[in-house]
Amino acid sequence: MWHFLPIMNSGHLLLAATVPVTSLCNLNFVGVIGPLHCSNIFALELMETKFFRFLKIVGVGYKARAEAAGRLLYLKLGYSHDVELAVPPAVRVFCFKNNVICCTGIDKQRVHQFAATVRTCKPPEVYKGKGIMYVDEVIKKKQGKKSK
Repeated sequence: MWHFLPIMNSGHLLLAATVPVTSLCNLNFVGVIGPLHCSNIFALELMETKFFRFLKIVGVGYKARAEAAGRLLYLKLGYSHDVELAVPPAVRVFCFKNNVICCTGIDKQRVHQFAATVRTCKPPEVYKGKGIMYVDEVIKKKQGKKSK
């Protein structure tokens, strides 16, 4: 699980997130923290946020990037065009690497609604598990066609 520790730094709220590497389910996120050499702590400059929703993008060539200080989100999801989403005023978006999206804000309903909007752009499929899903979401995969 992600653990968050608020830190005040020169008037800005920094959020330090730690991921215990010993947990088997968190080994997927070792690459997110790997570039930060000596510790497993990274910090984000956020507004006074209380609610978070993490999404992960699974699939070859699927990418996300946030621009304009977290006000625009661009998604490459295998379509012929990039999907551009405008972020609501009470929500900010950050991208870790290019496959983990963090939606943050002070209004729980808006944060979760925007995360659901991002997820509907490419919901996870049940056969291969590709798409956009919540970090804590478990996709029950179906068995494919049986060959004779």
